[in-house]
Amino acid sequence: MKFLWFVLAGVCGGMLAGMGMGGGTLTIPILVLLLSAEQLTAQFANLVAFLPTGAAALGMHAKNGLIKAKPLPYILIPALLTTAAASFFAKDCGDLIGKLYGGFLVIIAVSGLVSGALPARAGRR
Repeated sequence: MKFLWFVLAGVCGGMLAGMGMGGGTLTIPILVLLLSAEQLTAQFANLVAFLPTGAAALGMHAKNGLIKAKPLPYILIPALLTTAAASFFAKDCGDLIGKLYGGFLVIIAVSGLVSGALPARAGRR
């Protein structure tokens, strides 16, 4: 039965990813807080799920002519180097990363509520 909860977490994350909001924002807390997965396991699952969703999004953006190739090296090279460095940090600091990520989510939620951005977006269709 627990398998179905994991499937539901994947569906929720997939829906957010499909809307361009980042599925890990919901998937990681669901896996850790509700399904008792370890933080690093949840992050790994999110990264693995990102590969096909990112590839699909990249394909759609390329098909629609929304990719500008000129600035890509300036973004990709620092992002790849930082990702590699951060992965070594994550190995030894899983608890700290969990707390930082939780704080990050709280800051985003509070800033959205305080600025009125969330109610304004909810009313638009």
